[in-house]
Amino acid sequence: MAQPKGLCIDISGVLDVEGETVTGAREAIARLRKAGAPFRFLTNTSRKPSLAVLDELRGLGFEAADEEVLTAPAAVARYLKFRNLKPWLLVHPSIEDEFEPAPSSDADAVVVCDAGERFDYRRLDQAFRLLMEGAPLLAVGMNRYFKQSDGLHLDAGPFIRALEYAAGVEATIIGKPGEAMFHEACDSMGLAPGDCLMIGDDVEADIGGARKAGLEAALVKTGKYRESDRDRAKALGAGVFNDIAAVVSHWF
Repeated sequence: MAQPKGLCIDISGVLDVEGETVTGAREAIARLRKAGAPFRFLTNTSRKPSLAVLDELRGLGFEAADEEVLTAPAAVARYLKFRNLKPWLLVHPSIEDEFEPAPSSDADAVVVCDAGERFDYRRLDQAFRLLMEGAPLLAVGMNRYFKQSDGLHLDAGPFIRALEYAAGVEATIIGKPGEAMFHEACDSMGLAPGDCLMIGDDVEADIGGARKAGLEAALVKTGKYRESDRDRAKALGAGVFNDIAAVVSHWF
């Protein structure tokens, strides 16, 4: 592809891994700023509120303005507010303040994020019952797993699939790989999706989602990348690079 006019950049696994900045990542972001290329940081992280994500980025040495950071939970909250929906939440306690939750008796939507230890039978069963009564299922993403220092762990995706199967419904994905978050990021830069490049470490959520939304994409070999992802990324028409520094230096 030609030089992208704007970029969408995943955070975890691309800029940092377990709180350690990826080598060359700070310099890559500085290079983009010097080139005058607009970009947005996109994350499906749903165990941290938006302000914490922003503070963490700055703490790692990345210059970031409020409007440059788009989190999936905040996108879900905007979706709910725009449609006047009252959510019943199956989310991590750290992000509850992003929403205006309703008791199950008043709820008319079910929101599922990475709830960690809250993914128990009682809560999943309550979500199932609301879905059977007609409430829509809204989710931050379909990530199957995430990586921590001790290895891979289940993310929200498997639990969302279980609820879809049990209730015979299909979740509306607001975060990656859903198209809405990619389009919101492109719109905020005043650019068409085809003029933007997504940089990510997740071949499904980042690369597959971006390509479906009309963006170009580059998979980096950091974070949750596995060697088997290379061929899948190539099949999607995405480039594969060692890290974000290699991606940025390729075009800027």
